Amino acid sequence: MKILLPPSETKHEGGHDAPLDIGSLSLPSLSVHRSAVLDALVDLAADEEASRRVLKLSDRQMGEVAHNRRLRTAPTMPAVDRYTGVLFDALDARSLSAASRRWLGRHVWIHSAPLGPVGALDAVPTYRLAAGTSLPGLPALRRHWAEPTTAAIAEASPPFVLDLRSEAYVALGPVPDSVPSAYVRVVTEHGRALNHFNKRSKGLLVRALAEDRPRSTGLRGLLTWAQQRGFEFRSGEDSGVLELVVAE
Repeated sequence: MKILLPPSETKHEGGHDAPLDIGSLSLPSLSVHRSAVLDALVDLAADEEASRRVLKLSDRQMGEVAHNRRLRTAPTMPAVDRYTGVLFDALDARSLSAASRRWLGRHVWIHSAPLGPVGALDAVPTYRLAAGTSLPGLPALRRHWAEPTTAAIAEASPPFVLDLRSEAYVALGPVPDSVPSAYVRVVTEHGRALNHFNKRSKGLLVRALAEDRPRSTGLRGLLTWAQQRGFEFRSGEDSGVLELVVAE
């Protein structure tokens, strides 16, 4: 099983690992597309006013330009530790055991805008780039990423993908039809979609999976584990959708 997570706009700064090594990242067939986005971001960072406009930065966020300028030279840390925010705070990967972190490394991809999906333990720098951005010299990120990312997932051929991404990141690389998958929406028992609880519930779900490290690689095994662990899933109205039911 592979789990696809969205990234977060907020991130921990710094890091203790060596600078980004594109060749070491998961899904290596994306290397050319990764390099193209990194080059465009670094070039954009040479012009602060252009960066403000393209990245839609406020005055308080202008320090993000320096992060983009140093993308290829800045220290890195595991992707699952880089991101903060509701989902990643609930996941709290830093507090997991070494065995659980290794499980995350084998089973979780985090879908970043500049690098595409990366492994949970892949070393990445901090950056500023959202899924809906159009960088100078590149097509819109959706057009840049969608086809090669879908092809890379197909090439990896996981037995099952649990897709916890937001719709904006799904658009950057839909799971191919050749790979069994389920897209998760978080709802109340009455079917109302949630936002804050959406992210928190996804983080708690992935943390529980990492703690238990179930052996099953498919949907049926996931649902059996979830029932035993107290997570309620039900089929959504749309084909291929799972609803994760939570209390308000």
